[in-house]
Amino acid sequence: MIELNQIKKSFDSLEVLRDVSLRVDEKEIVAIVGPSGAGKTTLLQIMGTLERPDSGRVLYDGTDVFSLSDRKLAAFRNRSIGFVFQFHSLLPEFSMVENVALPAMIAGESKAEAERRAMELIDYMGLRERAQHRPSELSGGERQRAAVARALVNNPSVVLADEPSGSLDSHNRAELQELFLNLRRDRGQSFVIVTHDEALASSADRTIRLIDGRKQ
Repeated sequence: MIELNQIKKSFDSLEVLRDVSLRVDEKEIVAIVGPSGAGKTTLLQIMGTLERPDSGRVLYDGTDVFSLSDRKLAAFRNRSIGFVFQFHSLLPEFSMVENVALPAMIAGESKAEAERRAMELIDYMGLRERAQHRPSELSGGERQRAAVARALVNNPSVVLADEPSGSLDSHNRAELQELFLNLRRDRGQSFVIVTHDEALASSADRTIRLIDGRKQ
């Protein structure tokens, strides 16, 4: 489904990724691990089309996504890729349902349809009673589950998560781990997870280790 071929990336004189190639299949959970500074987040950003590689190709179902125009690439990203970050990145002035619905509205859905889909996911997360609350009124675990729901609202083929359990306590980390497994079972998404969380990495189908910008 996703193929990265010989990805290289440097920032000024610092070589961050060195000929990294990997494949992610449908309904697969892949963990990317390694020490700080190994290039994990940069690799995830390139996979998510947020950053362009200096060389190499990123293929989704055989399409070289960086050959698309900027407009088509942005539309592809919104429709096909979900993102989850360590600190949830929910907009503080919006309710949970408004935050979750936002990517669908950006994709052109009506507010009513976007919020209907958002509520289905919020129900799945067990958060219906919190749907009208703003992020400041939610617990850390609730905010991160809302962020996962937002990543899923356009039914992307893959969810890319960067240290998603990094700001959570042990109970909420365990719940997030179970949530990813259940989503793969129930909705069929693939997940690529950058993490230092050994328990989360061990639940993945496959673990990729990066050291000094190279795949080990």
